[in-house]
Amino acid sequence: MAYIYLAVAIVAEVIGTSFMKASAGFTRAGPALVTIVAYAIAFYALSLTLRTIPTGIAYAIWSGVGIVLIASVAWLFQGQKLDAPAMIGMALIIAGVIVMNLFSRAPPH
Repeated sequence: MAYIYLAVAIVAEVIGTSFMKASAGFTRAGPALVTIVAYAIAFYALSLTLRTIPTGIAYAIWSGVGIVLIASVAWLFQGQKLDAPAMIGMALIIAGVIVMNLFSRAPPH
């Protein structure tokens, strides 16, 4: 269940960050409200995740996967360009998350 909470936290954070740009510095009420609600959901879900997954592991996955997803959303929907170094960097982030999940023996708590 912890990884489901973590996935919810990641998706909510990606939504919040994506709408933050649309909020134009919190001057547009609709996108600003989506940002605030999404971040509240993200932090609540992350707090539930931390009941069983060690903080360092959970945060590394949350931030690593979030970076890749946010960059992907920005590329797909906001016209952001991703050059070869950006793509290589994101591939390394994904590789790091995979290595942590497959080989880390960090005990819960």
